[in-house]
Amino acid sequence: MKPKILLVEDENSLRLLYKQVLSDDGYLVFDAENSIQAFDIIKMHHPDLAILDIRLSGEDGLDLMGRLLQMKVKIPVILHTAYSAWKDNFRGKMADAYIVKSSDMTELKDTVRKFLPLQSN
Repeated sequence: MKPKILLVEDENSLRLLYKQVLSDDGYLVFDAENSIQAFDIIKMHHPDLAILDIRLSGEDGLDLMGRLLQMKVKIPVILHTAYSAWKDNFRGKMADAYIVKSSDMTELKDTVRKFLPLQSN
């Protein structure tokens, strides 16, 4: 069974790009544009990893991560954002990994692989 990723990104084009790249790598990716959709996915699909953008409409990614921690959902959280300033923020340090968005997706892919190594056939 493929490892499952929850991807929360409010920019549609980026969400589709990340979903395609991670799916091509062998992951099953469930995407959401906000925290409401994200919690529906968590309840239905029990993902193995969450990738959260910080700047979301409505509840932001840091709040969403806090709610996951309160619920004791035991999944690694990668904050994936365009803003490096949040990396040193107390709440940002609660994430398992923090990645600044880049056109080079190597760091994101490597970090996902660190938490969800794929089985070789």
